[in-house]
Amino acid sequence: MPATHGSISGDLSQHGLAPQGDVHWNLDAAQLIELAVERGEGVFSAHRALVTETGERTGRSPNDKFIVDEATTTEDINWGDVNVSTDLATFTALRAKVVAYLEARDALFVQDLYCGAESSEALPIRVVTHNAWHSAFARNMFVRPDHDALAGHAPQFTVLHAPHFEADPGVDGVNSHVFVIVNYAAKEVIIGGSRYAGEIKKSIFSVMNLILPKKGILPMHCSANTNGENTAIFFGLSGTGKTTLSADPKRALVGDDEHGWGANGVFNFEGGCYAKLIDLSEEDEPAIFGTTRRFGTVLENIVLDDAGVPDFADTSKTQNTRGSYPIEFIDNRTLDSKGGHPQNVIFLTCDAFGVLPPISRLTPEQAAYHFISGYTAKVAGTEVGVKEPQATFSACFGEPFMPMHPGVYADLLSSKMAEHGATAWLINTGWSGGAYGVGQRMKIRYTRAMLNAALDGDLDDVVYVTDGRFGFEVPTSCPGVPEDVLQPRGTWTDGAAYDATADRLARMFNDNFARYAEGVSDDVNAAAPSPLA
Repeated sequence: MPATHGSISGDLSQHGLAPQGDVHWNLDAAQLIELAVERGEGVFSAHRALVTETGERTGRSPNDKFIVDEATTTEDINWGDVNVSTDLATFTALRAKVVAYLEARDALFVQDLYCGAESSEALPIRVVTHNAWHSAFARNMFVRPDHDALAGHAPQFTVLHAPHFEADPGVDGVNSHVFVIVNYAAKEVIIGGSRYAGEIKKSIFSVMNLILPKKGILPMHCSANTNGENTAIFFGLSGTGKTTLSADPKRALVGDDEHGWGANGVFNFEGGCYAKLIDLSEEDEPAIFGTTRRFGTVLENIVLDDAGVPDFADTSKTQNTRGSYPIEFIDNRTLDSKGGHPQNVIFLTCDAFGVLPPISRLTPEQAAYHFISGYTAKVAGTEVGVKEPQATFSACFGEPFMPMHPGVYADLLSSKMAEHGATAWLINTGWSGGAYGVGQRMKIRYTRAMLNAALDGDLDDVVYVTDGRFGFEVPTSCPGVPEDVLQPRGTWTDGAAYDATADRLARMFNDNFARYAEGVSDDVNAAAPSPLA
C-alpha cells in the first residue's frame, strides 16, 4: 500500500481499513490545500485562501445525529429529541459500508491530532477522510501535536469521515442519506452524506462533553478572552455576538467557540477558529477579515467576484458562510490557548422582543436557570415562515452537543463560579424601545461600554434595581451609556405593550424550563421569571 506522510505514519488496519489507494499521513495544511486544488475539491481565491462548497448541506444536520445506546454510557445520556439513540446493529452495518467506501477511494488522508490545549486533559483523536480539504479543515481546527507528541500519539477516538457516501434510509435505519453516529464504547464516530465540515469538530466536541464532566471539568460552548489577570467567558447562540465581543484589542483571545474549565482555569478545545463570515467587514472585524486573505484558510460556500475576491454579503449559497483557520492567524491571542479561572461569566442573548435589559447581574441560581435556558430570539426573515420574533432556547447554549442532562453542566458551572467568586451577567445585544420592526437594535458601542464596565469592575458600586418579572439586578448607571437605555420599559412609547410582551416572554421561559425542572434544585427552579399579569 503506497503511503506518504508529513511526519509520522501509522497503520489503519486497527480500524479495519485496508485501503487500495495512497494514504497521506499528517500532511500540513499547505500540502493539503495544494492537493485539494489539484484534485478539484476547491479553488483559490485571489489571496490564495481555499474556497470550497459543501453542497446541499450548508450547516449541521441535527435530525441525522445518533448515539449508540450501549451499556457503558446509557445511564449518562439524556435521551430524547436531541440525543437520539440507535442500536449497535445499525451502527455496525453502516460502519461496514463506510469502511468499504473509504477502502475503494484513490486516496485517504489521515490526521493525528488532539482536542484540548490542556495537556493533561487533551483527547488524542484520529480523523480519516477521502477529501484533502476536509483533512485541512481538521488540521486547522484541532490541536496540532509537535514531533515528540506525534510519535507517542495513540488515538482514543477516531472519526471515519465519508462525506460523499450516502446512506439509504429505508435500508440503513437512519432518517436521510446523511448520518453522524457516535459510538462511545467503540470510541468512534462515523459521518457520511454531508460535506459540511463542522460535523467533524462538533462530533468530537460532543465526545468531550461526556468525558470531561466525569472528571469534574466543565465543557462549554463559549468564547473566552483574558488580560492576564481577569478572564471572561462568553456564552451565546448564533448571532448574539459571542465571537465579536470576545475580540477585544485590550484583551487576548483564548478561543472563539469551545472550552473547558478545569483545575487550572479555562483551556481551548481547538487549535483554530471556525468563524461565520456573513457580512464580514474589515472595519468591524479586522482580525477575522485578515484571515480570509491568507494561504491556509479554508472558506466554505463563499461567492467570489470576477477577480476572485470573496463577496461576504452574497448569501446565495447560504447565510452560514464559514472560514476555518489556525489560531496562530490571530495575533492578539494567548500563546498557550489558556486563561485563568473566569471572574466574569457572560450570557449573551439577542432579544428580538425588546424586553430584556441591556445588562443585568444574576444571582448564582439565576445564572444556572439562564444557562440551562440558553435563550435568544430569531427575527423575521432569518428563516422561511418567520414573520415575527420567535423565542429560541438551547440548553447550555449548545444543546445539540450536550449528551448529559443540562443540570449536570449547570451544577458544574455553579460550583466553579462559587469556588472562584465569578459574577454572572446577562447582556442583551438585541432590541430596545420595542420589538423587532418597531424598536432599534442595541448600539454596539453601548454594548461594549457595558461589557467593559462589567469586566473592569465599574459596575460593582453603582445602584441597582430589581427587575420585577425576571428578578435580576439592573444597574441604574453605566459609564458611556445613557441612563434611560438601561431600563427597557422606559424606552417603549407604550408601557402596556411592554408589560404584555414581557409577560409573554416570561411564560415562554417557564414553558421551556418545564422539561428540565426535575433535574435541578428547588433554588434553581425558584429563579424562574414570574409574569406580573
